[in-house]
Order: sequence, then structure tokens, then C-alpha cells
Amino acid sequence: MNHLLFIRFAQLHTIQKKCDCILNPPNRFRKKLLFAAAVFAVVILILIGAFLFYASDYYHAEVLAQGQQSETKDNLTILTPGVPSDTAVIFYPGAKVEATAYLPLLDQIRQLGITCILVDMPFHMAIFDVNAAEDVIPQFPEIRHRYLAGHSMGGAMASQFASENADLLDGLILLGAYIYGDYAPENTLTVYGSLNQSVEDALDYTEFVVEIEGGNHAQFGNYGPQKGDLPASISAEEQQRQTVDAIEAFIQKQSA
Repeated sequence: MNHLLFIRFAQLHTIQKKCDCILNPPNRFRKKLLFAAAVFAVVILILIGAFLFYASDYYHAEVLAQGQQSETKDNLTILTPGVPSDTAVIFYPGAKVEATAYLPLLDQIRQLGITCILVDMPFHMAIFDVNAAEDVIPQFPEIRHRYLAGHSMGGAMASQFASENADLLDGLILLGAYIYGDYAPENTLTVYGSLNQSVEDALDYTEFVVEIEGGNHAQFGNYGPQKGDLPASISAEEQQRQTVDAIEAFIQKQSA
């Protein structure tokens, strides 16, 4: 009996030593833990700094729309037509592009009698707020017909939202982008410049696809030349005019 008690006591003593080692690690092990934690913290800080530096280097708007019927509300810029409308375009900007670069385009759409709602994305990238439209829609109960639009990455993220929320939208408008996800091509307008070959190569549908001859990727907005983009052979004004014509025809067809 005493022998068994001795064995049990030895086992408890061993367990206690292990617990003490975990709770109070040896000085050498404690130093290693502190060093590892410090290295991890430094790496995280470097990554955060690198991201903030990357995000701060974005394309700035060159020209602003001259329309007076607009207002800013939180991260939204709202362009309202002269006559109240029940149709709206919610717009996601391209990645690393100042949102106001799209005001000239949206002001032309506003002149068609369509409310335009421009979303200013976190870090100028729609990937950080794919579901922004979900917050926008309840703020405009008077709007009965909604079209979600976007340029480049903004178009890809708009497409992703549309794929998961088709019941909230009347259609999708993609500029310099293509359908990303499972959304009906017959409810999608795709507009791209003929010099933006990557979009043409990715298209696997033909309905409501408009190619602007001489247009490029950047000129849907007013933010100057974009790295890797070919120079357009038409002006930004002409590219945007043709884009607005395509949008008007598409919305009229969807509303018929």
C-alpha cells in the first residue's frame, strides 16, 4: 500500500513540475518566447505599413462633373436628376481610383433622368466592401429599379454582389470588366474599349456586349493614363458618350 502511495505521489510531483514549467517557463525559454513575439509584431507592423503605403498610391480625379444637383452623404455621392426618378445606378469605382473620377460619366447618366449613387470604397478598393450596395438600397426607398455598375475591379465586385443578390437588382452594368460569378448575361451590359484586350479574351457571352472602337481601360473615368493601359485613339469624352448611349439603350430595353 505504501509502495502504491509513493508511486502516486511521484506521478503527481511530475505533473506539478510540468505545470510549473508551462506556467513559469525557464528563463531561456521565456526569452525565446519574447523574441518570437517581438519578431511577429514587427512583421505585422511592416505588413500594415506596406499595405497603407500601397493603398495611399492611387489615381486622383482629374476633372469633376459640373452638375449642381448632387450631395454627399457619408461615403456616398448622390447625383439627382431634375425630375424625381424611381430608377438608380449604384456605382463601384475601379481599384485605387479616386471615386470622384467617375462623376463626369455619372453626371451624363443623371441627365437621362436616372439617380446615380457613387460609393467611395475603403482604401479606394471595392474588394473591401463588396456588399456596399446592401447598405445603399434601404436608404433610397423611392427607388424601384436598381442597376449596379462598376469599373474594372469595381465591376468584378459588383458582379459578385449581383450573383448573390439578383433579386435586389434589375440589371448589372460592367465597364472594362466581365461577369464574375453566376449572374444572367441577359441582365448584364458589358462595355469595354477595343484596346482592352484582356476583357475581350475573358468574355464567354455575347448578349449586351458593347465594344468601343479606339477606347481603352481607363477612360471610363477621368483620372489620367493608367499603368499598363494602351493609349486610346478617341477622347475620354467620346468614350464616355458612347458608354452613356449604351447604358441608356440597355436600361430602356430592361424596362420594356
